[in-house]
Amino acid sequence: MSTAPNRRAVAVILLIPLMVTLTLWAFAWPAARIAPHGLPVGVAGPAPAAQQLEQRFGQRDGAFDVHRFDDEAAARTAIEDRVVYGAVVVTPQGPHLLTASAASPVASQLLREAVTASAPEGAPVRVTDVVAAPPGDPRGSALGASVLPLALAGMAAGAVVTLMGLRGARGAVTLVGSASMVGLVATSVAHSWLGVVTGGWWAEAGVIALTVLAIGSAVAGLAALFGPRGIGLGALLMVLLGNPFSGVTSAPELLPEPVGAIGQWLPPGAGGSLLRSVAFFDGSAAGGAVLTLSLWSLFGLAAVLFARRAPTVAEPAEPDREPALTG
Repeated sequence: MSTAPNRRAVAVILLIPLMVTLTLWAFAWPAARIAPHGLPVGVAGPAPAAQQLEQRFGQRDGAFDVHRFDDEAAARTAIEDRVVYGAVVVTPQGPHLLTASAASPVASQLLREAVTASAPEGAPVRVTDVVAAPPGDPRGSALGASVLPLALAGMAAGAVVTLMGLRGARGAVTLVGSASMVGLVATSVAHSWLGVVTGGWWAEAGVIALTVLAIGSAVAGLAALFGPRGIGLGALLMVLLGNPFSGVTSAPELLPEPVGAIGQWLPPGAGGSLLRSVAFFDGSAAGGAVLTLSLWSLFGLAAVLFARRAPTVAEPAEPDREPALTG
């Protein structure tokens, strides 16, 4: 009996459980360890009371990154600029919590629970949602679920361009065109139909297109550099790591360290953060995400345009032809 089929069978038996374990780790572990890790919050009000409240936040072993503001107006501006996820304003009537469920419903709920627990017994906690999540997606679940389809769309574009042997300018134009079409279609669904995002229509379409382009061109670029195995590497980075590490369903600062930071360096996380900024915060704090997506896109497109690739299945190599001898 040939040993080659037996070896392949053993490899499959071992590889499938390994892949399942890796997938469960990537998706389930961050979700099971959600807790604040340097979550930016604000404190405003008279100095003695605000300082006491700041000390209470500081007792949580690095859970919160506290910012001091002079008054409620300054705290509201910081929330709208995405400097903090929420702020506590000390008033004579008791603490006044300012939140932004559009930035993260999970962070808003966590802050509500933390402030309520630390408030003096019997003191009411007034809550104001400064930037509320849209009525079409009050819990942010639909926006969080949008990251995986965008990652899969980018993966599909990069893989198809590679397997069809589209090289050079033709491959780059195909990636840009497919990403643009996904941006238009996805925005029509998310904005016009479902009401999940409520910002400028064309700005949202541009964000989605740039996210898909960054993923698709990265996959195609990796395949241009490393051959078909580059598609697998792209799937690992963009889907297996990029999706669960994105923090879109909660917040990057709520994921275990350094998962949240890594997620923002990958296109799914950067795209999710940029879409929130454009959809709900008039583009505030968008610079880092734009830079990340642009760099991934440029890297991938440059590799597609200039890297030498091995022939694909769709485009087999031609045998060398010797010049004909003339008599």
